[in-house]
Amino acid sequence: MANFPLLWRRSLPARKAAGRPPRLSVDEVVAAAIRIADADGLEAASMARVAADLGVATMTLYTYVPSRADLIDLMVDDTLAERALPSDGDITAFAARTREMYVRHPWLTEISLVRPPLGPGMLAEREFMIAAMTNRGVPARRINRAAVAVTAFVYAFAREAGEDARLRRVTGQSTESWWLAHGEFWDKWFDVEAHPAMTALWNAGGFEDEAQDAFEYGLGLLLDGIERSVE
Repeated sequence: MANFPLLWRRSLPARKAAGRPPRLSVDEVVAAAIRIADADGLEAASMARVAADLGVATMTLYTYVPSRADLIDLMVDDTLAERALPSDGDITAFAARTREMYVRHPWLTEISLVRPPLGPGMLAEREFMIAAMTNRGVPARRINRAAVAVTAFVYAFAREAGEDARLRRVTGQSTESWWLAHGEFWDKWFDVEAHPAMTALWNAGGFEDEAQDAFEYGLGLLLDGIERSVE
């Protein structure tokens, strides 16, 4: 069950606590967990590690966040919210900020957002995308369909960028150097006769594009198709 009071803590009216003021805030706990996960991965952001980082006993941390599952939900929603989505409905900017989010926080690739925490970060994204499609004149019956299609496309490439950043941290090797280290595969194992389409494209220089080029190309086609469907 989602912990809505914690997810929506900033929307609740402030209450003056009786007795001695708390040493920490939920925001400080979440920020520490995100900082640890950014540096060492999601598994490292245990309740014990976060408590040690903040200089408190592990059991003390549970008075702020009841469980690690709650903590992860808070981490995810705060990370979604930090993108500061553009007010003008610029989907290209949304896409760029989502990709940057995954690169800054590669641990997000270890979490499924199929069932996201129902907090302000997630709702802000949905509101942004639905408003963006509405302002493009997409008919009401197709707005959610178009919003989901664009969001899924953006997240697919963003997660790939995050996975690249995570593997770089874990292995200490860039993807470029990984491909270079496997260079002998093309000379010794790749059969040009069994892969004529790939071979022809290679000879034509068709593999020179970067992933970002493919992303921008695909997003442009997708948005163009949505606009044409409106027309």
